Amino acid sequence: MSTTTLTIDRPRTNWLTRVVDYVELTKPRIGVLVLVTVAAAYTCARWGQPDPTVLLHILIGTLLVASSASALNQCLERRLDLQMDRTADRPLPSGRLRLSEAVVFAVTTFLVGTVYLAVLVNLQVALWGLLTWVLYVWVYTPLKMKTPLNTAVGAVAGAMPILIGWSAAEDMRGSFVRAFALFTIVFLWQFPHFMAIAWIYRKQYGDAGMKMLPVVDPTGRRAGIQAVASALALLPISLLLGAHMPGLGGFVYISIAFVLGVAQLAFAIAFCVRMNDAAARRLLKASLVYLPTLLMLVLLCLWI
Repeated sequence: MSTTTLTIDRPRTNWLTRVVDYVELTKPRIGVLVLVTVAAAYTCARWGQPDPTVLLHILIGTLLVASSASALNQCLERRLDLQMDRTADRPLPSGRLRLSEAVVFAVTTFLVGTVYLAVLVNLQVALWGLLTWVLYVWVYTPLKMKTPLNTAVGAVAGAMPILIGWSAAEDMRGSFVRAFALFTIVFLWQFPHFMAIAWIYRKQYGDAGMKMLPVVDPTGRRAGIQAVASALALLPISLLLGAHMPGLGGFVYISIAFVLGVAQLAFAIAFCVRMNDAAARRLLKASLVYLPTLLMLVLLCLWI
């Protein structure tokens, strides 16, 4: 699919479809994962005893800032999205929303969300949210067109919700090892996840000019090795978190986390060896099971 213009006749819509389009602008599936990560980090920092009011404020403020980042990402990539089948029907490339509408939405949610976090949580949380927003929108997004290292930058941005949630509970200097372990788990998890996606959609990424690793290296060997290396590194880091859990909870966590990690590593190795779409899809599904399950396991084991 190719085009030289974004001048599209806007379809007739009612208020409900407009709301749906604005929701789609926020990338809700990513937003849900961000909120789960923030909530898990805050609860873990509080040793399983979160303050419900503070948690609600963190989630509301983070949702607003994350929505802004996703909306601006789509604003910047609207022409690229139009060239890929998987994104061509998004609100901006399809013409259902104007660029000006999306920008107003993004600016408003960013300002309201940042102020909300600063006033109702604390300034440190707001600053972490701001840094995450800058890194995702203004560093990671443009790097997609320049270097396959964009994945590493995106992984940092993707792990920073851990810092948002943790800093809402306490000064991280007092619990550095646990905060570091949780941050690193989310950081490393993204490489098998992203490599699987990049392989599956490598042709679309290539046609759009994005420098994803399977585009730069069409054999996929580097993507496969990166997926395996990250899945392998996840094993000891995930177990490190369990070593700091008291009593039976720590034992249960380490046992199940080990099984989860070995399973994801097996899918990553299969992807690296076979380098086909079927193996990539299995790795993608495994990664989508791994992180939410591990985060839920962290919380459950703190209550044992």
